[in-house]
Amino acid sequence: LLGVSGDDNLTFAIIVHAATVLSTFVVLWHEISGLLKGTFTTRVWNAEKTYVAKICVSMIPVFVVGMFFKDEVESIFGSGLLIVGCGLLITSVLLAFAYFKKSGNKPTISYLDAFIIGLAQAVAVVPGISRSGSTIATGLLLGNKKENMAQFSFLMVLVPILGEALLEMIDLLQNGGLGVGISWVSMLVGFLAAFLSGCFACKFMINLVRKGKLIYFAVYCLLVGLFTVIYTCW
Repeated sequence: LLGVSGDDNLTFAIIVHAATVLSTFVVLWHEISGLLKGTFTTRVWNAEKTYVAKICVSMIPVFVVGMFFKDEVESIFGSGLLIVGCGLLITSVLLAFAYFKKSGNKPTISYLDAFIIGLAQAVAVVPGISRSGSTIATGLLLGNKKENMAQFSFLMVLVPILGEALLEMIDLLQNGGLGVGISWVSMLVGFLAAFLSGCFACKFMINLVRKGKLIYFAVYCLLVGLFTVIYTCW
């Protein structure tokens, strides 16, 4: 629709990733600024540094997948719509289990929980499996509070998305630099669309988790997943 094709897809992907990260910064700026201030303004090991350390632990699995299994992951993306439908069904099941499980009361997310949640994020590289849905559901199944998981899920994804954008930028520069075939209008429309949808999705998911209404997202994933599988196999 925007006239983007060929090598320009990579440039466009970087723009979209940047917009997604910016939208998360905007929605969670109060929390992010608090973490940055607590991490860099004192040498004392405090709650903010502990939280950042747990986010770093959660990124280990997806880092391993990105560094050592990049080709395998990219091959999955070419597997067609069937795997997307199956991924959506898996997300639906996870969210349903998390919804019907008794609400957890862990005061904070432990380092072990952070790593397990990170494993869920690594699995979510499979098309159709929602990154936020799988990480939030996993955290809730581990007994963590809804409000804690809503925030942690979106903060833990910032660095992986930035890292992915950086790798794409390096790949782009190694293959002849930034694509100039994309018009500024297309780039602007893509950026704004990704930014606005990112802000909406972030706020929507956080409110959905805090209000205990994840079942709605589970039903959505179930319906879309079933439709995709049936359409593919028809």
